[in-house]
Amino acid sequence: MIDVVVPARDHATSLAPLLRELPHRLIRSVVVVDRASNDRTAEIARDGGALVLREPSGGYGAACLRAQAHFSSLPRVPDILLFIPGDRPSAASSLAALVEPLQERSVELVLGIEPGRRRVGEKLVTGLIDTVYGHRWSGLGPVRAMRFPALIALGMSDRGHGWDVEMLVRAVKLGLSCDEVVLPGDAHRLDRSLGPALLHILRHATMR
Repeated sequence: MIDVVVPARDHATSLAPLLRELPHRLIRSVVVVDRASNDRTAEIARDGGALVLREPSGGYGAACLRAQAHFSSLPRVPDILLFIPGDRPSAASSLAALVEPLQERSVELVLGIEPGRRRVGEKLVTGLIDTVYGHRWSGLGPVRAMRFPALIALGMSDRGHGWDVEMLVRAVKLGLSCDEVVLPGDAHRLDRSLGPALLHILRHATMR
């Protein structure tokens, strides 16, 4: 049972091709979480057959937590949950590759790595995670596939853009089995503040 979460904010242009390219025969549902968009994001999501949830705060992590709560309330929770941001339409075609390690091996988290050179901030964060926790992530791409019980076990709480890094740090901290898949398409520039990322790395380093 595979479900897809698409956090989206003013992604009317990229959302339609993303929803169109998803391999719908492999998935149960698509949930688009509208992060207080000012364009036709919600309308396009409904036209594309997705269930639309709203997150008025606009926070990226808040949108992901809103979707997690939705799936937790269902009579049948998903086995696997995918997170694909609304501005990553090229990632839709990689769904099968992202879930394969989860289905065929004992992997619990798969990170979709975007091609291209890493920005300085991204290198700093992945290097610090490696130094503190001994795990080298190739990047911080926000496209992820995860076993739903493992997601619940992480106890995610960040409601902003620190959600991405919080997941990686908590996964390593808890000793989850992780893998990476290189996504197709051009590199996408990550606009993430280093503050929340460093906070999660250092805070979890002091936790037992």
